[in-house]
Amino acid sequence: MSHSHERLLQLAQFCIKKPKQIKQIHSILITNGYLLHNPNAPSSLKWKRTQIFNALIRGYHCGGFTHKAIVLFTHMLGNQASPNSHTFPPILKAATAATFLPHLGTALHSQAYKRGILSDPFIGTTLVALYARKNDIAGACKVFDEMLQPGLVACNAMLNALCTNGDTETALCLFDSIPNRDVVSWTTIVNGFALNGKFGAAINFFAKMMRHRDVLYCLVKPNEATYVSVISSCAKLDGKPALDFGKQVHGYLVVNGSLGVFVGTSLIDLYGKMGCLNYSINVFKVMISKEVCTWNAMISSLASNGREKVALDMFDKMKIEGLKPNSITLVAVLIACARGKFVREGLELFRSMSDDFKVEPVMEHYGCVIDLLGRAGHLQEAADIIRNMPFEPDASVLGAFLGACRIHGAIELGEEIGRKLLKLQTQHCGQYVLLSSINAEKGRWSHAFDLRKEITEAGIQKIPAYICAVYNNSIRPFILMKKAANELPVKTRVFTVDRFQKVINADATTIFL
Repeated sequence: MSHSHERLLQLAQFCIKKPKQIKQIHSILITNGYLLHNPNAPSSLKWKRTQIFNALIRGYHCGGFTHKAIVLFTHMLGNQASPNSHTFPPILKAATAATFLPHLGTALHSQAYKRGILSDPFIGTTLVALYARKNDIAGACKVFDEMLQPGLVACNAMLNALCTNGDTETALCLFDSIPNRDVVSWTTIVNGFALNGKFGAAINFFAKMMRHRDVLYCLVKPNEATYVSVISSCAKLDGKPALDFGKQVHGYLVVNGSLGVFVGTSLIDLYGKMGCLNYSINVFKVMISKEVCTWNAMISSLASNGREKVALDMFDKMKIEGLKPNSITLVAVLIACARGKFVREGLELFRSMSDDFKVEPVMEHYGCVIDLLGRAGHLQEAADIIRNMPFEPDASVLGAFLGACRIHGAIELGEEIGRKLLKLQTQHCGQYVLLSSINAEKGRWSHAFDLRKEITEAGIQKIPAYICAVYNNSIRPFILMKKAANELPVKTRVFTVDRFQKVINADATTIFL
């Protein structure tokens, strides 16, 4: 019997990443009663039983069977097998993924505390990640502060917790206090700025990383996640400085690395959004491995740069290559159809996507098909689709239809949809202005005036446009206005167009390499 225990334990540990074999081993253990509590068993056998439970829990977690891992842990407690420091990391990770059991993580935390094993660094690190995933930053900070000597992995977990919960300032302070930072530490901050919409800060921090002695002496080397974060940040910003920085990163990659799937895809997306279609095409051509996301980015780039027919051809080529289009692919193709006014092709795709690609239409697909019909002037058909949607249309769908109503002068339909839209976006200046313009263009000045009056009375303000430029050796956003507004916060940089041009001409320096 002891030999059977030993053999099954070895098999369970060997097959941790093989879910099918783990299930078979679990069945044998249940059939032979090896997991049941036996008060007369020697202590060595009890220890092996704990190890077997640990291997099974880890195996189910690694195989994606979160619920089975949690149930097995309850069986472990019920059969008086004592959990140890090796039990909790995988079960805590399973609890993090188990959104259907919101209080499980706290209960496991209590279990670890009662058993006196919270000092284990792996348990502490996993608890930090668990609380961060549940948006409980106070809980994550408490666990981290109670760690006697948090290691680099724990510090990185805390950095990620702070960044994902929007506290990039505290994350930056923690980053500065870490003595020996690795690529995960740097990447977490870069990605944290990007996640919180601070794209200029993400780019500047990456530039700081590349100038740091650890990178210069090859002690730290940016990885694919680092490059994807900074390139994606460049794509989110308008203006030549962001594009130039993206090109510098691309050049560095050509010399020092290779274009992996995700880095290549992010470059295609960047160049497509910046209007550099030839660059996108060249990156696509030189990529050895291409995933669905790569094709999606290429189709989107073609569609947004006036090559709608080529985008549809690319979609056909993708299917010939044997890749299965996903929801994002179909959004990109529908956008191409809308911009190219390929009404028949777009409607055929929309109506067949459930059967052909097993993708159910969501809000984005409806928004695209409404835009498609609206651009082509098929307003009544678009209105019928909106009325028959299986869920309530959001502002993107109604906004696309309202824009089409203005183009084609459909006042009645525009009024009907416009009022619904104003209920969804009560503080959005653009929708009021658009509806007012529809009335004004048809000479309905009283209606247009009433809408403008509503904007003033509701205190709705127009969101100022901004552009990014290199200033004082870093990329910064500048708000462009006809004249400086003294009412804006002191930290906000406001320039007139003439003053802004002088700033760019005086300080257009390179900040990377």
